[in-house]
Amino acid sequence: MRIRVLGAAAGGGLPQWNCACDLCETARRGDIRPSTQASVAVSGDGVSWWLLGATPDVARQIEANPELHPKSPRRSPIAGALLVNGEIDQCLGLLVLRESHPLEILATPGVRAGLERNVLLRTLGRFEGHTTWRELVPGRAVHLAGKLTAVAFTVTGKVPIHLADQPPSPDDNLGLRLRGADGQTLVWLPSVAMPEPAVLAAAREADVLFFDGTFWSEHELRELGVTRSAREMGHWPISGEGGSLELLRSLPAPRRLYVHINNSNPIWWPHSPERAEVEAAGVEVARDGQEIQL
Repeated sequence: MRIRVLGAAAGGGLPQWNCACDLCETARRGDIRPSTQASVAVSGDGVSWWLLGATPDVARQIEANPELHPKSPRRSPIAGALLVNGEIDQCLGLLVLRESHPLEILATPGVRAGLERNVLLRTLGRFEGHTTWRELVPGRAVHLAGKLTAVAFTVTGKVPIHLADQPPSPDDNLGLRLRGADGQTLVWLPSVAMPEPAVLAAAREADVLFFDGTFWSEHELRELGVTRSAREMGHWPISGEGGSLELLRSLPAPRRLYVHINNSNPIWWPHSPERAEVEAAGVEVARDGQEIQL
């Protein structure tokens, strides 16, 4: 199994277009590495690639990773995308992938229904068979081109803002477990609100774990004038007693990486005490362009 980190940042990226915080300004100057929005590409055979999330930055991410470049005129190695939720930073890139190339999209009925409420599906229906949808049913394995198997599982999260008027559903937010032909396991958990049995079980099975690193602390957004806490926004903070770092520190996975990192999170600073604490626990801060091979 081959894995490419396409982006590591939360919605808006680093720098975020409307933010002039110290981290964003430092990234604009190039003094720390900028990051696009969180996604990885996975291949079981080095030929067919699957996107975990389709971010608004997907075109830049494809161009930055030669494995995803077309191999002949109008022939991309990207087979499709798996969506863990309907958040804009995880699905808006589907509009960027609207050109005449067949794509398979895997999502739950609830996520698909949310997308059907806007223009997305009409844009992705330029010709018969332009997009093929497959249902992600928690607990049911689906086979992907390139010798991969994916199993989704429900994870507590929050309803996307554009669906806030709808009642929540268990399939609003998922985790993914992908296995290669030799049994290697990648677990993708970019949005986790709390410790719960499904999350803990999947995390303990992983050879490579990508985990929600949105916020360092419960109330870090207060300095930016945002009153909602990390957990109120559907994210399990990293630090402190009961923080996610306690879990990740204890896991046997050879590779544990934080992803979906907000532009307020001090682990972006390479020499910060927060980054040092994460790295001392054997956990990595994911970075754009990073390659992992199992």
